[in-house]
Amino acid sequence: MPSIRIITAVAITSALLVLSGCGRHSTSEVYYLVSANLSLPYWKTAAAGFNQAAVHYNVTARVVGPESYDPQAELQALQQAVAAKPAGILISVADEALLKPEIDEAINGDIPVITMDSDAPSSHRLFFIGTNNLAAGQLGAERVVERLGGRGNVVFFTITGQPNLDDRLKGYKDVFEQHPEIKILDVVNIKGDSRNAFDNAMQYLSQTGPTKVSAFICLEASSGKVVADAVRRQHATDRVVIAMDVQPDTLSEIKDGIIDATIAQKPYTMAYVGLRELDMIYHDKPAEFARDYSVDAFAQYPVFIDTGAALVDKVNADMYARDAQEHQ
Repeated sequence: MPSIRIITAVAITSALLVLSGCGRHSTSEVYYLVSANLSLPYWKTAAAGFNQAAVHYNVTARVVGPESYDPQAELQALQQAVAAKPAGILISVADEALLKPEIDEAINGDIPVITMDSDAPSSHRLFFIGTNNLAAGQLGAERVVERLGGRGNVVFFTITGQPNLDDRLKGYKDVFEQHPEIKILDVVNIKGDSRNAFDNAMQYLSQTGPTKVSAFICLEASSGKVVADAVRRQHATDRVVIAMDVQPDTLSEIKDGIIDATIAQKPYTMAYVGLRELDMIYHDKPAEFARDYSVDAFAQYPVFIDTGAALVDKVNADMYARDAQEHQ
């Protein structure tokens, strides 16, 4: 079982409390961010946003979950968070079927739960904060269509069953349906291990003729760099590689011309807004938690807070790299 990391941020001066204008707050209020794959730069950025919000509101933040992709370990982290009876939980859902019962358990225990990054719409979570993943897939697909001239074979790398990645895949497929000369050869389930993306990319790069792959599309963050490595090794720089997120190595590969483009998300914003929203809910609890607010025309909660997504290529990669450097 991978180790489970806990990162704690607390305010240390009463001045911060005064500046925030929130005298009702206390470091005894504990908020959890639960996710998997915490070793990824993406989740380190999210943790920074969550911890910064905790400092701003003078509360305590805990970021928990497995270092590598492991939904079962994420479930264990969630169970431990629920047992601690915190002020609120923000969670990115690696496996909706697995995590839904515990999310509902938390809501039934009057613990507010919001999803971020990857949703669990069938659960009783209050609402979702993150990227419009369907639109993100469509954005990437339009880039592929442009680069391929509307014709060629593509291979996807994903983690099957993860809601946000499934939505991205659907976004790509929706666009490709309008371009019948773009064929999907395979949707590879890397099962949370980027080595599977590398191995499959190497295999597909050896194919020629009608099954030659024109584009590799990475629906999650860890695949971009290793697919770029495979392309470089095979001297196949004519292939289009589309990545996900703005990890430093992804931006470097864009500047080198191996990765064509990536789709940027805002994990810092997701987590910062997530804690802020949980704090507001904790201090202004609804009459009923276990209720489907999405069908309530007079609900006090939204269905979805869209934090935005953008295409990053050689034109703007330096700007994203500079912003990341400034926030380290």
